[in-house]
Amino acid sequence: MTDPVVPTTSGAVRGQVTADGVALFRGVPYAAAPEGDLRFAEPVPAPPWEEVRDARRPGPTAPQRRHDVPGLDLTPLAGTGWRPGPEYLTVDVWTPQPGAAALPVLVFVHGGSFLGGTGSAAAYDGTAFARAGAVLVTVQYRLGIDGFLPLDGGTTNLGLRDQLAALRWVRENIAGFGGDPANVTLFGAASGAVSVACLLGSPLSPGLFRCAIVQSGHPDMVRDGVQARRLARVVADELKVEPTAEAFRKVSTEQLLDAQDAVLRPGGAPDLRDALGYDRGYGLSPFLPVIGDDVLPHHPAKAIRAGAGRDVDLIAGSCSEEMRLYLVPTGALEAVTDDQAIASLAVSHPDPAGVLHAYGLGSGAPAGQVLVDALTDLVFRDGVRDLADNHTGRTFRYEFEWGSPLLDGRLGACHGLELPFVFDALAAVPGPRGLLGENPPQELATELNTAWHRFATTGSPGWPEYAGEDTVFHAY
Repeated sequence: MTDPVVPTTSGAVRGQVTADGVALFRGVPYAAAPEGDLRFAEPVPAPPWEEVRDARRPGPTAPQRRHDVPGLDLTPLAGTGWRPGPEYLTVDVWTPQPGAAALPVLVFVHGGSFLGGTGSAAAYDGTAFARAGAVLVTVQYRLGIDGFLPLDGGTTNLGLRDQLAALRWVRENIAGFGGDPANVTLFGAASGAVSVACLLGSPLSPGLFRCAIVQSGHPDMVRDGVQARRLARVVADELKVEPTAEAFRKVSTEQLLDAQDAVLRPGGAPDLRDALGYDRGYGLSPFLPVIGDDVLPHHPAKAIRAGAGRDVDLIAGSCSEEMRLYLVPTGALEAVTDDQAIASLAVSHPDPAGVLHAYGLGSGAPAGQVLVDALTDLVFRDGVRDLADNHTGRTFRYEFEWGSPLLDGRLGACHGLELPFVFDALAAVPGPRGLLGENPPQELATELNTAWHRFATTGSPGWPEYAGEDTVFHAY
């Protein structure tokens, strides 16, 4: 079959037909390269090109550094790292038929603690969605300092603005790929889910998506300007420049990544606790969306509670043992003591001892397990439940409970484990160091991929609307 060509608002792109009969377009720009005066600035449309652009190979990725997890190969979920090149504000598109009409569209925002990741990672292969009759789009956006550090004279929440620009590109262009611009489902995982939840509460989002899926994230993982600018001052001091966009534009990307690594080291970041004593990133990332601009003029959780996103159908969920990904491979689950558990939580929570004792610390329960249980709720499940409780539109909730057999089963139903099942891309995460182990259940992948596709098509995943804990769908 001839490689398909599709027109876009900037010019035509040539994709390729894969062995599965799906048309794939990679590295299609939705915005201009964020270089020169466009660094730390609002995204603008991609400049036009005259010749047909080759979109058959992965494009550049956002600047980032790999931070591997001991004993695990997370490359299928995190990607291979930074592929340098200025034109990285791009989308990848899978479609069963570019000439089709009004197919449901799913737009995926990858995770990575707002520090890394890529929409072109192997586990986010959109083939299963396309074969089921949908168009799948994955988005690259600015990360870390480039995307989430407020600077004087610069533009805030650039990573979220990139995602909004990608959604506007979808609205204007996706019909050429066979998709229905009026039927878009925005979904994301981890920091990508935080992004989706924030956009659900943003006044700039109405009309850009009809459905949303929030996987292991929520709208409470945001900062106010005080903590964000404190972080900007520390990064600027590390670079020996002023915390201004003008000064940062003169710093190389490698220098920015070095400064970013410096604040990620233990003790490198400033105190990021808010007025109530919480670090809303819980140590997972100093870089978070910031409240107080036109993207997030109000706290997104409060905006959702007040009715923002009421016209958007929502799925929200998490994994039952999220924090095992962070504490098992490092050996902390077995090694941490009661005092160390309290000290670990103290940097993020105003009452660490009270919280941990409520989860069983001091009653004979292993401190590591107590810390996993508490942080799984504090960082993920509590916020997901609150989002489901507060969303005023149609809402569905799930909990992913299948446990990985890796590391003698100690990983459990950890963070990120649901993703290869959602994409029905189990083969992209091979053992023996892959997160899924040797024989993950194909029937669960079929079930979840079908549910996500059904939701994008009809507004219902196939289980009852959320009305309390007895209506949570348990996936295992």
